Amino acid sequence: MARIFSILLKLVSGLVLLGVLGIWLTYWLAARSLPDYNADHDVAGIGAEVEIARDNANVPHIFGSSDEDVYFGLGFTHAQDRLFQMMLLRRTAQGRLSEVYGQRTFATDTLMRRLGLYQAAQASVEAQSEETRAALEAYARGVNAWIAEVNEDALGRGAPEFFLFPTEIAYWQPADSLAILKLTAVSLSEQIPDEVLRARASLLLSPERLADLMPDAPGRGTALLDDYAALFPDVPPGAPGTQTDYAMAPFPERGLAGASNVWAAAPGRSTSSATLLANDPHLGFTAPGAWYLARLELENGGVIGASIPGVPGIVSGRREDFGWGITASYLDDADLYVERLNPDNPQEVLTPDGFSAMRSRPSIVQIKNAKPVTLTLQWTDNGPVLPKEAFDVGTITPPGHVMSVAWTALLPDDRSMSALVALNHAHTIEAAMTAAEEFAAPSLNLALADPSRVAMKVIGRAPARDPAHQSRGRIPSPGWIATNRWQGWRPFADLPLFEAGRDGIIGNTNNKTVEAPFPDHLSYNWGDTQRIQRWRRLMQAREVHTRESFIEVQNDVVSPSARTLLPLVGADLWFTGEAAPEGTPERLRQRALTLLAEWNGEMSEHLPEPLIYYAWMHALQDRLIRDDLGPLAHEFTHVDPIFIERVFRDIDGASAWCDVIQSAAVESCTDVARMALDDALVWIGEQYSTDLESLRWGDAHVATHTHPVLGNTPFLKWVVNIRQSTSGGDNTLMRGVTSGEGPNPFANVHGAAYRGVYDFADPDSSVFIIATGQSGHPLSRHYDDLGGLWRRGEYVPMSLDPELARAAGVGVTHLRPR
Repeated sequence: MARIFSILLKLVSGLVLLGVLGIWLTYWLAARSLPDYNADHDVAGIGAEVEIARDNANVPHIFGSSDEDVYFGLGFTHAQDRLFQMMLLRRTAQGRLSEVYGQRTFATDTLMRRLGLYQAAQASVEAQSEETRAALEAYARGVNAWIAEVNEDALGRGAPEFFLFPTEIAYWQPADSLAILKLTAVSLSEQIPDEVLRARASLLLSPERLADLMPDAPGRGTALLDDYAALFPDVPPGAPGTQTDYAMAPFPERGLAGASNVWAAAPGRSTSSATLLANDPHLGFTAPGAWYLARLELENGGVIGASIPGVPGIVSGRREDFGWGITASYLDDADLYVERLNPDNPQEVLTPDGFSAMRSRPSIVQIKNAKPVTLTLQWTDNGPVLPKEAFDVGTITPPGHVMSVAWTALLPDDRSMSALVALNHAHTIEAAMTAAEEFAAPSLNLALADPSRVAMKVIGRAPARDPAHQSRGRIPSPGWIATNRWQGWRPFADLPLFEAGRDGIIGNTNNKTVEAPFPDHLSYNWGDTQRIQRWRRLMQAREVHTRESFIEVQNDVVSPSARTLLPLVGADLWFTGEAAPEGTPERLRQRALTLLAEWNGEMSEHLPEPLIYYAWMHALQDRLIRDDLGPLAHEFTHVDPIFIERVFRDIDGASAWCDVIQSAAVESCTDVARMALDDALVWIGEQYSTDLESLRWGDAHVATHTHPVLGNTPFLKWVVNIRQSTSGGDNTLMRGVTSGEGPNPFANVHGAAYRGVYDFADPDSSVFIIATGQSGHPLSRHYDDLGGLWRRGEYVPMSLDPELARAAGVGVTHLRPR
């Protein structure tokens, strides 16, 4: 017996020792790719020494003798900290994810190949200015210099993920940077899925009820358009979606496209008599995040702010005497076209001049552990032909037709990178305007500030549409009718420009900025109509503003939607009758209503009321639309305050949504509101507790920055994902958009991944922050070290002082010409 015990003890000890050794070896291999920020490197591709001083937040300050050398340094630092992220973005744009990740990403690769985004990026290289091509080439040399260092010194393949997904790392090319900028345009637009959903809903609803569910932004009305059934009578209503899983795709879900806040105060509205500017672009949360803080010391001065790994330049930032910020403009930059196939030759589609052959070419998709698949990619005059499962276009495509798309993100002569490089060299509003004229996609609101003036301009190519366009770009239209096709581009000078006087303030929260009739409008779809209400009130509440007041507004968590909806929805439910017995559903409802009646709409993570409010509105919207839409209701998972307000104010008969079609009784809106509140409280009790006073919004509203590859992998997900309890909500200025679906529909999945406040009275007192950390390496202390500051609404200094960057920094790297 003792001998058996001894053998077992030795066996267990050996297994433990092997496990410890395995863990140590795994850690050692993974840690090899952590860069040494104090190491010097002899590299090819620079004309003179480049210094990279990283401050204590790991923000690189890059100094060189020429602009090309500085861009080389940016490429080198991006690759040091975000190599895996950059390679993943490049594979996404190329449609080559399946070579590494297998069958699960095949649908994404198929769609990316059919769109031809990377081919458009390759074609756009020659369209760039000479200065921009030099910047792209220098940046690529910097990325490749780090890849060479990794290969020569066996630095853990550059990132630990490369051990799990072994593949050759191809050297960086200028087209790769252009492709990543185009991916950004893709992530900021939801015009295509919105067109599809509007068409699907129009097949089930009357025009009046469609206007309730997918309303225009408040303002003057728009002209009526033909409904989809009139354009294409052969499409059956209620066709189920394809439910295709586009794993790791760059396309945002509806309601989760790019957003942002930006505002600027002229000197007369600032205590210092100099301008102020604040910007917080909103994107989906990932780990690492989409943004990377950097400072470039160019030949005509320093520029600092938020960059995108893979792109040579600062996307939102400032100089000593000039700054800029961005928001998504929501310009209608894409149209879907139904193309009629020739019944005698399915390779031809109808055009205004008769049937014409589609352009086509084969494309082979290599799939890990599976046979390669050859696709036949097709294009009509309007654009690439989409597969039927893409964006669910198959649900609205009539028999004998295909769907194509025209989209500014796919332009082969896109000079947006040239505009960005020129913007990084601008010192005046006029120079920035000249630079922005080249910008194509994504369309943005560009806010500008110098020490004495502020302005905002809509930039990006705006399609010119014929006044006789059948759908006005709101739903897919027949591609063979000439008036439905794009008629070129609207002049840059015709796009809106807002200039504030000395005592003015400009701003945008993705709200409706202009009211103009079609085709001179910008869009029918706008990102938000609630945040602007709160922003306007906070801006008007002070005669003059400071850096601190701008920071306060950026972190404001009061929901104007809650303040508007609760008095409407609960109008006939507050304090009705005597207190119900403890332990009954009626008593639980009364307790919830009491909490909400005393709440000011502050979406604090520490309060119970935001969770009760959101659960109620979520259940209410579902009850209102479920019986009318059936399975299509799954597409409307985000609470739409305008829809609920229209229903409870009975605008144009919208209260008809309250009656349940399948029941004999006629339900009132009060009935539905009461039943929805009971539904919400049951759900809260199952998920959290019936002790309502102890609930915390932050327990449900957790910001999860998910690793795009390993985020759902057992054990590893606890290492690579970053989770933070957060305040805010869908319609607060400190925005935290809820997922709307899944086991936790109130998880925070989209918000301000970057915040910056620039003060031109004392530029080096400006501040900025990102939501995670600078490093993409999960073992680095800089992987998530800025996340805690971001969550608390704090910032790090945004200084151009080189000595401050070197003092108490994490390291200084010197790149010497080989």
